[in-house]
Amino acid sequence: MAKKGSIEQIVPIKIDTIIQKVIVHDTVPKLSLGEHKVWTLGKAGIHANIRQETAIHYDVRKPNYVIIHHTAQNSLDQTIRTFQVEHTKVSSHYVISRNGVIVQMLNDYVRGWHAGLSKWGTITDMNSISIGIELDNNGKEAFPDAQIEALMVVLDTLKANYGIPVANFIGHADIAPARKNDPSVFFPWKKLADRGFGIWYNPAELVTAPETFNPIDALRIIGYDTRNLKAAIIAFKRKFVVNDVSPELTIYDKSILYNLYQNY
Repeated sequence: MAKKGSIEQIVPIKIDTIIQKVIVHDTVPKLSLGEHKVWTLGKAGIHANIRQETAIHYDVRKPNYVIIHHTAQNSLDQTIRTFQVEHTKVSSHYVISRNGVIVQMLNDYVRGWHAGLSKWGTITDMNSISIGIELDNNGKEAFPDAQIEALMVVLDTLKANYGIPVANFIGHADIAPARKNDPSVFFPWKKLADRGFGIWYNPAELVTAPETFNPIDALRIIGYDTRNLKAAIIAFKRKFVVNDVSPELTIYDKSILYNLYQNY
């Protein structure tokens, strides 16, 4: 049982047993390696002898996007440590191990530092409206089934709790195409889309895009930042084409983009 005013330790558990609480007054002590914790509200405030009252005017941001990352590291503990040292200046709400262990590191309502310099549509501060999920993966190998199924549990819970739209489950490379390439080409975006998390094209409806079709506008309408067009195209193809990540759009690539654009 945690002391009042402290943060409570949780062992890696399934998401449906995690109780969400909003931070108001707690300070956050530094965590050591191996400590997997979530912030909670202490009824007695920072110290036991301090009177605590709750103001009614404050901002708690509601998440409206989920950003999926891979860690590019070699272990769950290494990633957790990265989020617990001062100099890294990065954090994520959830980390999921290869064998499906879910670790929550931030309350869903807290603004994490996972998106960095990014843009999606007209949004330039993705951290303020999103939840970050890190998958323990070095970017060079497939994502195990246990890990993906655990991710589905988290996504389903977040979607139900916050009413997150289907199209708002996206990847780090989508919002920062010039800087990031995660999750990698091994990530099963179609499988997620089939479960209601993210968009995908309909192979049965692919047609050659008409001559009047503007692929740059289509990328922009979907959400991609096209100021670096080559990076945006690569990010799009890494996700939807997979076996060709060159910075040019082929006729086939355009047919996929046209299908997405029509149904977006």
